[in-house]
Amino acid sequence: MMPKAANLQKIREGRRTYAITPSVPGGFIKPAQLRKYADIAEKYGATLKMTSAQRMMIIGLKAEDVDKVWEELGVNPALSFANCVRSVKMCPGSAFCKRGLDDSIKLGMELDRRYHKQEMPSRLKIGVAGCPNSCSEVHIKDIGVFATETGWTVVVGGSCGREPRLADKLAENLTYDEVLKLVEIVIDYYKKNADIERLGQMIDRIGFEKFRADVLALFQGAKEVKAEPAASQVAASEKKPAPVQPGKITKDSIIGQIIRNNPRTIAVFRAHGMGCLGCPSASGESVEKAAGIHGIDLEELLSELNKV
Repeated sequence: MMPKAANLQKIREGRRTYAITPSVPGGFIKPAQLRKYADIAEKYGATLKMTSAQRMMIIGLKAEDVDKVWEELGVNPALSFANCVRSVKMCPGSAFCKRGLDDSIKLGMELDRRYHKQEMPSRLKIGVAGCPNSCSEVHIKDIGVFATETGWTVVVGGSCGREPRLADKLAENLTYDEVLKLVEIVIDYYKKNADIERLGQMIDRIGFEKFRADVLALFQGAKEVKAEPAASQVAASEKKPAPVQPGKITKDSIIGQIIRNNPRTIAVFRAHGMGCLGCPSASGESVEKAAGIHGIDLEELLSELNKV
């Protein structure tokens, strides 16, 4: 018989080992709780494994020890069954990250409180990011939310696995409360219209335009929501910025272009504590924005950059 709230991990020479996954919302855990996990794992000869969903697994347990471990942990399992809201993954956001534009922890924890383990037609994963870098992988989540300088953007239908699918943009420039309402409508629509299929599979079956029209029609204040234009409109309207020519570096100069024009400037940036020059976000920032993020004196930085 399968132990309660455990997954069969491996069968080796007739011996079965199991894994359990306690609920750790957002991956945030207090030091005392982490020490408790470590002590219990050590006591039962198990190992701790951090998962990609920001959960803590205890692996390598014997069947007869599973119930005792759950009792000693004193917490609930992260999953109750396969077809449910499995996780809400979130980045540190504006609470801890210098690039955070909004509080992804607050929004992520509220979504976790509302939907975690709620039964669904299939598995459903949510991601919340505090900036467009999307460290919480929002574009491969069934529902993804990320912050921009003008509000929150919601994307839907993403997934990974054997048949990966990038999410479609549903709406942007939303407030905190509007995100919660829109996610509620998306989930309700999914539960009413899906077969045993992921959200992205349902969207592909009925068509994204129909899905978007139906959902936004149900969304309070839908007329104020700036929906994503059709692909043909995007292609017609998008224009690539003209490349910056070598010359004097100003506060508006883009870091990536500065480095391409003069690789010797890398040493200047690094001397001021900017070690993440390869990050797509950093390379696309202006000198002024980067200086503000890193707490660097702008005039001093510009002076040194223009000397090399």
